Amino acid sequence: MAETDSGNRNPAEVDPATGRAIGVVIAQGAARRPQRRILPGRLVSLEPLDAGAHADSLHESTRGPEGDALYLYLPYGPFPDRASFHADLREKARSEDPLYFGIVDTRSGLAVGHASYLRIAPEHCCIEVGSILYAPKLQRTAAATEAMYLMARHAFEDLGYRRYEWKCDALNAPSRRAALRLGFTFEGIFRQHLIIKGRNRDSAWFSMLDSEWPARKRAFEKWLDPSNFDAQGNQRTPLSAMIPSSRNT
Repeated sequence: MAETDSGNRNPAEVDPATGRAIGVVIAQGAARRPQRRILPGRLVSLEPLDAGAHADSLHESTRGPEGDALYLYLPYGPFPDRASFHADLREKARSEDPLYFGIVDTRSGLAVGHASYLRIAPEHCCIEVGSILYAPKLQRTAAATEAMYLMARHAFEDLGYRRYEWKCDALNAPSRRAALRLGFTFEGIFRQHLIIKGRNRDSAWFSMLDSEWPARKRAFEKWLDPSNFDAQGNQRTPLSAMIPSSRNT
């Protein structure tokens, strides 16, 4: 068996007819397409996005100048009023790809963000997480991390995906830092990838593989354990110190 020169050192086979390297045979079948279901957690629950249930609390927690800044790198928003926000959320709730989930605080029962699975390719066992909107009150909290843990776990363990992707505007430094903190591997920049709101977007690509998930899962669960936080809710050990080393440069 030969190996490629890729950064992940993916194994390859040799084609007997040509002597050239080819990819190994993948025995597993297609992954499953995500469905509208609840993904329960301790701090948050991911629920199928529902404008009737989630729009009011989401609009209230994301409006104003601080909320408008949340849309800087997103292809939609900010919204001028409640009616336009509700109309957009109704469209998102009907979408199949992206497939949206509301992020609901388990204590208050109120939606504090949303995220989605998108570019869903069950035949290639590849799926992306994106269209992430966190209200300011959710940002930089254990609940925010738990939401991403729940989505990754569901993709790998319940749905059978091999590759889990994260993409963002290459200028979006907070999103790039978040991807690395969560255990994604930086793969490069797609230049002039998209035009968003009339502006050029170079896209930074990140991925996590099924072979990497068990170690990342252990790190997530160790970090999310209540014993990792003091009485004021401050982390004792950062997640970045628990995530296994990868090509996160």
